[in-house]
Order: sequence, then structure tokens, then C-alpha cells
Amino acid sequence: MKASKIAYKPVGLVLGAVSGMAAGLAFRQAWKMLGHEDDAPDATDEDRTWQEVLVAAALQGAIFAVVKAAVDRAGAATTRRLTGTWPG
Repeated sequence: MKASKIAYKPVGLVLGAVSGMAAGLAFRQAWKMLGHEDDAPDATDEDRTWQEVLVAAALQGAIFAVVKAAVDRAGAATTRRLTGTWPG
């Protein structure tokens, strides 16, 4: 394994944690706007419909995937700018 890949591992872990927090915040804000509620439904929430639960899960998954990809890509591009080497 190249030294640049090993050196990037801690950066990648930090970026992953940051992207998870950012995605969680983005999802909560999106759900408030779309659902007019503070809390998204849980899969085991008896008072919610299947539609509400599945829409919330799909929205959350999409937001997490987009935020993670954007943060990972920005981290890799920044690493290349700073070191001249792509970390992947």
C-alpha cells in the first residue's frame, strides 16, 4: 500500500464522521420542510403509515449518499491539490 493511501486513512475517517453529521442535519431540515414535523418516522412507529416510513427512509438514504460522495470527492481533490497524489 502506498504511503499516501496510508496517510489519507485518518483524513478519510474524519471526513466520514463530518459527512455523517452534515447529512443528519440536512435530513432533519429536509424532513421539517417536507413533513412539517420535527421528527422523521421510525420503522417501528405504530402511528405512522408505510408510505411515511418508506419516504423518510428513501430521503434519508439519498441525502446521506450525496453528502458522503461530495465530501469524499472534495477530500480527495484537496489531497491531490496539496500533495499532487490522488489518495484512492
